[in-house]
Amino acid sequence: MFRSFFRSFSRDIGMDLGTANTLVYLRGKGIVISEPSVVAIDKRTGIPQAFGAAAKAMVGKTPANIVAVRPLRDGVIADFDVVEKMMKYFFDQAHKHVGASIAGRPRVIVGVPSGVTDVEKRAARDAAMNAGAREAYVIEEPMAAAVGAGLPVTEPTGSMVVDIGGGTTEVAVISLGGIVINHSLRTAGDEIDEAVIAFARREYNLLIGERMAEKAKIAAGSAYPLEEEIKVTLRGRDLLTGLPKAIEISSIELREGIAGPVANIVSEVRTALEETPPELVADIMEHGITLAGGGSMLRGLDRRIAAETKMPVHIAEDPLSCVARGTGKMIEEFDKYRDTIRRSQESRRIKRG
Repeated sequence: MFRSFFRSFSRDIGMDLGTANTLVYLRGKGIVISEPSVVAIDKRTGIPQAFGAAAKAMVGKTPANIVAVRPLRDGVIADFDVVEKMMKYFFDQAHKHVGASIAGRPRVIVGVPSGVTDVEKRAARDAAMNAGAREAYVIEEPMAAAVGAGLPVTEPTGSMVVDIGGGTTEVAVISLGGIVINHSLRTAGDEIDEAVIAFARREYNLLIGERMAEKAKIAAGSAYPLEEEIKVTLRGRDLLTGLPKAIEISSIELREGIAGPVANIVSEVRTALEETPPELVADIMEHGITLAGGGSMLRGLDRRIAAETKMPVHIAEDPLSCVARGTGKMIEEFDKYRDTIRRSQESRRIKRG
């Protein structure tokens, strides 16, 4: 009885600790936090001044003593102390939804890229424990995404998921609760943004920031010809005059500008299919490839992958939250997914791009 009372004040947490965004699933409540993985820090004291959306709004606009940082790069922890503080902040914010204190010490499952090393896995677990968890587990993001997308991961059926996040693209074939084929490619949403920045500089001598590049990608980015092409305005600084400048470009130009990283992602999907056992390929041909992650929302990416692989391709419902919903489902049904979670703690050889 005491244990059930204690756990009512220690809501367990599933977390998608992403390069671009962090989502937190609270047991019994669903996703309660969805904010950018950004922290604003006072350089003189090292004390965080803001987290999440408030910190992202400061990017490129801070005074000299405050710097807005992204403590995760390519899906892995680049600054352990800052990640720990960010996780503690998000844990506290999540528990405010039920009036519970972080002192309850929740059980936590954190989604991490499948290509991380044992040291990087341990860093994610240690950060969660130091942030207040009583137990911490890591789960590979493609597995969590597949669970969140509702794929039959525990059945003897081949399922293929492509999770395109901010820092990494995870391509995995899953069957019987385990990952059979797994590729982790450090080309994803951030690299597409960088390609937009490089395109504007190369073609128009225009220097734009990360936020402008991301806005342009969302507004007019595409991986396949559109039925009706779109135009978008880029605003930045003219590299020749040093003055502010705005130009209008079409989605056709933008598609050519981001062709490199998009081609890398599609190529990785094809390579993974070539390595997949025939019986599982037959299942994938029947059920299709599932796209998850924020990067899957790039216009026409599903059609591009379908054209190049000759496979049906589906975008998961609410692809941005798939990993978080997957970790949440594992928290809700911990005993059912116990073996899958255990496998994720073990070492495995990963095909890394």
